[in-house]
Order: sequence, then structure tokens, then C-alpha cells
Amino acid sequence: MSLLYDDAQLAIAAESRRVLEARIAAEGLLPLLERQDRFHEPFWETAKQQGWTALALPEAWDGLNLSLVELGLIAFQAGRTISGAPFLTSSYGAAQALLNYAADDLKNEWLPKFASGDAIGAVAFAEQQDVIPTRSSVTFANGKLDGSKPSVSGGARADIAIVLASEAGKPVLVAAPLEGVVCHVLQTFDNSRCTADLHFARSPAVVLVRGGGALDAALHILAHQAVVTAHEQAGGAEALMERARDYALERKAFGQPIGAFQSVKHRIAELYGLVELARAGALHAASREGKDDFLKAAAAARIQACEAYDTAARDCVQVHGGIGVTWEAGLHLHMRRARTLAVEQGNALFWEDVLVDQLAGAAA
Repeated sequence: MSLLYDDAQLAIAAESRRVLEARIAAEGLLPLLERQDRFHEPFWETAKQQGWTALALPEAWDGLNLSLVELGLIAFQAGRTISGAPFLTSSYGAAQALLNYAADDLKNEWLPKFASGDAIGAVAFAEQQDVIPTRSSVTFANGKLDGSKPSVSGGARADIAIVLASEAGKPVLVAAPLEGVVCHVLQTFDNSRCTADLHFARSPAVVLVRGGGALDAALHILAHQAVVTAHEQAGGAEALMERARDYALERKAFGQPIGAFQSVKHRIAELYGLVELARAGALHAASREGKDDFLKAAAAARIQACEAYDTAARDCVQVHGGIGVTWEAGLHLHMRRARTLAVEQGNALFWEDVLVDQLAGAAA
């Protein structure tokens, strides 16, 4: 695929940007930082009304049968506006797990609900420092789950979770409805992500994959989510780069715009390069969905996007000077989101390891 969008995709990007910029403002996002278990409900209602929740799902389950490329376009615009809900990503990951590994009855029960936005999915893999633990502390036996999964993004509002657990000492991937599961909502750097610890106690679950295949399945699910997140990071980085540019053109020091100074000019130019690399990497990864090199492309996109968003969040504050650290400026919304997204699907070190493994495998 070319690293260019076609006319239909450009129309999706333009319309989603128009809608989100009209409906989301910092004034609605700032209060979410001080409240637990709250997200930006106007964004989620907009996502359902616009059909974004159904975008990348098959028509057989009320989806629009588009691809990860189109979902990435929506995530990119959501990143630009710092949309306060993680559910497009988490529900997409859960839907991918069901599409690829679940029996038809489970698909028929949950996928139409994901498509309409009436149900929210979450993915619960990580424990301690392990993004995909080979031996989980959560145990599965006789159709029941026991144990806890920490810091699950979207877990506070999810209806079903895809959980990586252990069965007789071996990995197993299961789908667990969260009705009756104890949920401990966490105070985090970005409360709008609705992060929570999930505590399972003889909780019913259905097996998706057993054995070594469960770890491979978990990595592919995480890679799909990472590509969506990479688009969101690239969108946030682009918005920050534009804000830094605009401020540098209007703010004056020593009788001239600060953008005339090389230190500022070069910093913004470097940001432009990082943003375009992140955008291209995310698009390339989305276009490789289902191909042999998808994992490699997803890992590279994730690394590029983390660097772009983190750098843009830091440099934009620096360009703004003292006003950049004020509550009213709202740049800290991007700083918080950048730091949160940098670890949400596994940090850059994890994806560097994945990339090295993929490159080494290709070379062999």
C-alpha cells in the first residue's frame, strides 16, 4: 500500500476532525483529571453516533467492514483532540480476540454489542513488569478465573475482558464477562483512561487459546491495539507541533517573533520530521494487517509514535515558556496522555525487543 490515503479515507479524516473539534474542548477534559471512573461521555456518544465503534468489524456482526487503516484515521483525530475515552482501542483489541479465536456463539453475543458501542471490551495481559507474562498469577481451572490483573485500561467500564491466565502451569487466553467481578478504580496520571485492577474470584470464563499459541495470540492482539495507539500518539504529536508553531509566530521577544530564533525554529522543524515519520509508520503498520510482517511494522510504528508524542509534549511546553505549565493552557493534558499512552500497550523497550526478534527472525 502507498503511504498516501485515498479520497474516501481523506474524507473520513476530514469529517472526523470537523466533528471532534466541534464537540471536544479542553474545558470539558480538565475536570476529568480530578475524578476517578469518569471519561468524556460526549466523545463516546459521538463515536457511537458516527459509527466509529463499528468501523473495523465485519458486516456479519453489524460492522462497516472497513480496515485498521480507517480506524487509525479516527484514532489520529482523537489523539489531536485528546479525546477522553480509551474504548475504541480496548474494544477493538477485545473484538480482534473474539474474531480470531472465539466460537460463533461468543462472537454472536458480543461483536454486535461492540459494533453498536453498547458493550465495552478490555484486554488484561500485563502483570508487574511483564507485558505478556509467560506464567500468569491469574489461574484458570474448571471454567473459572482466580486472581488479579492490575492497571487494566478501560477496565473500570468494561463489560468483558480478554485475560491471559495460567492453566496447570501453562498459558491460556480466555474471555471473561465482568459482571460480578470486583473492580478497583485507580487514581492515575490520566484518570479519563478509566484504569482499574480487576479481581477475579471463581469468575466464569471461556477458553480462546491454550498453550504456546496463547502467548502468540496475546502478542498479535496487543500489536493491533498498539497500531491504533500509534495513530493516537501521532495525532497528539501533530496537534502539539502546530500549537508550538502558531505560538512561535505570535509571541515576540526582543522585538521579533520567537520563531525567528534558531533554537525555536530548529526545534519545531525537528518535531515536524518526527510527526511525519510517526504518521507514516502508523499508516504502514495498519496497511500490513494480516501480512507476515505485521508484527515488525507494528513494533516500529509504536516506537516511532512514542518518541514523537513524548518529544512533542516536552518541546511544546518549552516553546510556550511559563504559560505552558499553567492549568489554563492545557498542554499538560497532552503531557499526561503522552506518558499514559507510552506504557498502555507495553512500553518502548518491550516493542524494541519485539522488533529485534522480528528482524532476527527475518534475517535467519
